[in-house]
Amino acid sequence: MNESVQSLAVLDDRLRSLLQDYAGREPSHGELAAEFGTLLDDPEDPFRRERLAGHFTASCWLVSSDGQRVLLTHHRKLQRWLQLGGHADGDRDLAHVALKEGEEESGLTGLVLEDPAIFDLDKHWIPERKDVPGHWHYDVRFVIRALGGEAFVLSEESLALAWRPVAEVAADPQSDASMQRMARRWLAR
Repeated sequence: MNESVQSLAVLDDRLRSLLQDYAGREPSHGELAAEFGTLLDDPEDPFRRERLAGHFTASCWLVSSDGQRVLLTHHRKLQRWLQLGGHADGDRDLAHVALKEGEEESGLTGLVLEDPAIFDLDKHWIPERKDVPGHWHYDVRFVIRALGGEAFVLSEESLALAWRPVAEVAADPQSDASMQRMARRWLAR
C-alpha cells in the first residue's frame, strides 16, 4: 500500500471513529451517523462535489471567544441564516475543512478548532441550481472558536454576516431547525 493510500485510510478511520463517538453521545442521531459511515465506504469518492448522489461537506459552529455568540452567514444561494461551511473538495480531514471554510467565509484570523469531536451532523437537500441537479449534503460540523477578534470581512458567498447570541438562535422560531438544535446543544454543554 503506498503512502498516500495509507494516509487516506488513516483519515477515513479517524472519521469513522468520530462518527461512532458522536452516535454514542447523541443516540437520537445514531442512524444518521451510521448513514454517514456508509457514505464514507462508498467507492465513488464522497469527498468530491461531483458525486451528485450526495457528498460530504463541513461546517463550523463558530463561537465568540466567550462562547456567548455565534457567527452566522446570510447564505447567498440558500437565502437563509446558517453556519459557515462548504464543500470538502477532496479533503478527507473535515475538521480542517470546517476551519478553512470559517476563515475563508469570515476573514477572521485566530480561529481554533475547539474540539476534534463532531459537534453535529446534518443531512440536507440542496435544490437544483443552474447546471447542478439537486443533491444531498452530508454536513459534518465542528466547534471553532474565534480567539483573534470578531471583526469579520464579508465574502462573496454571503449576503451578510452577523454575530448572534446563541440563546437568541435557540429561541428563534424563524431559525433553521438544525441551527436551533446546535444552539440548544451548545447551551446545554
